[in-house]
Amino acid sequence: MSVLCLPEYTCVLRDCFAADGYLPLPTLVPPEVLPVLDSEVRRLARLAARRDFDMECMDRSPRHMTTLGGHVIARESELIPRLYRDEHLLGLLGRIAGIEAVPVKEPLERHVINSLHQQGDTHGAHTDDYPLALVLFIEAPADPAHGGLLEYVPHTVELDTLQTATARRAHHRPGDGYLLRSDTTAHRVTPLRHPGLRRTVLNFAYTTSDRQRAVTPSSSQLY
Repeated sequence: MSVLCLPEYTCVLRDCFAADGYLPLPTLVPPEVLPVLDSEVRRLARLAARRDFDMECMDRSPRHMTTLGGHVIARESELIPRLYRDEHLLGLLGRIAGIEAVPVKEPLERHVINSLHQQGDTHGAHTDDYPLALVLFIEAPADPAHGGLLEYVPHTVELDTLQTATARRAHHRPGDGYLLRSDTTAHRVTPLRHPGLRRTVLNFAYTTSDRQRAVTPSSSQLY
């Protein structure tokens, strides 16, 4: 049995994900598990690296964040790789997305930690190399007005759509998660608006057996 609080599969979940490219998963990390995961992420944070640059292959969108790649996590943690490969989780995600979700073979991007922790920090506009991203929130601003929101436009890879009225925003709390059709959904994280705010997430990338090769150099630049 998974230690995550997985919802029961329904056609409603599948249909919502197909329509929106996004599915919120409130309290995905149960209250009794969140402190354990938070402690593990804090322990690994000493190995993370600061990134401040514009991503050339993503319309020069900004990256102001601290990151830790999956290759380091795999070496230093037992808990996170075990969560990533949870069979119940993989089965549920695959049913919701209508694909056979499998782990990414590339260790760099498989499971990563992304942290925004300075005023103005942002994970700028992008799409992902792999079709599914499961994001687990360890820390997040309590007030949506403080930034750190997921901003997305489903069914497009055109990043400039994020600057139009079609863009949607979603706020999440520590312990929440969401599933994103991340290769065909333009998305970004809005900047933190004040000092002292933090947004730290685990990002789990999943793919299909015939899509195991990254299509951009973005992961090697970020992690």
